[in-house]
Amino acid sequence: MEAKKVAAEKAADFIQDGMIVGLGTGSTAYWAIQRIGARVREGLKIKAIATSQASEELARELGIQQLPFAEIETIDLTIDGADEADPAFHLIKGGGGALLREKIVAAASKKLIIVVDESKVVDKLGRFPLPVEVVPFGHEMTLRKLEQLGCKPVLRTAEGKTFVTDNGNYIADCHFGRIDDPEQLHTVINLIPGTVDNGLFIQMADHIIVGYHDGSVRELEKA
Repeated sequence: MEAKKVAAEKAADFIQDGMIVGLGTGSTAYWAIQRIGARVREGLKIKAIATSQASEELARELGIQQLPFAEIETIDLTIDGADEADPAFHLIKGGGGALLREKIVAAASKKLIIVVDESKVVDKLGRFPLPVEVVPFGHEMTLRKLEQLGCKPVLRTAEGKTFVTDNGNYIADCHFGRIDDPEQLHTVINLIPGTVDNGLFIQMADHIIVGYHDGSVRELEKA
């Protein structure tokens, strides 16, 4: 927790007055939103858009002013976490169940800062199962098509029930073990009818902040 917290707080310091800020989802983004809320109470003036209902509710509790997407042309800066990050700045995201909204917000952002602890930095993606958001109709067939790509897809559950995203869809967690060509896999998965999008974020990150358990941080910039 300390590693995530210190990295998230470092990321929040990049925010400046007048910015429109994207708020990520998950345990790391939680600490960033907490820090942003504290800065707002100190006088920081920003507007934000959240990537999930949970982050939206947290931001509201902390007094962070929010905008509907319809009023936004671009987002100045988004801070989010990741489940894995490789040296090429490819990511796996979606462990928190918000990959689609996270990708929409990231794509609209001038800068995407990713915050992770040291365990999330890997040489090759794939140890963490790749989340794929799928529509409920015919999801059994969609999972069979995903399995043909060489993974073991498992329909995500929560509290004994099928997990449903904020968009009303399911998530298949696809266990690849190792992903040698993330760009190709991203394209192939999204060509399967029934998939909405997947958790591969291909070179979308501009800046990665890594938190360590000793309280130190390391900042990585895309080449």
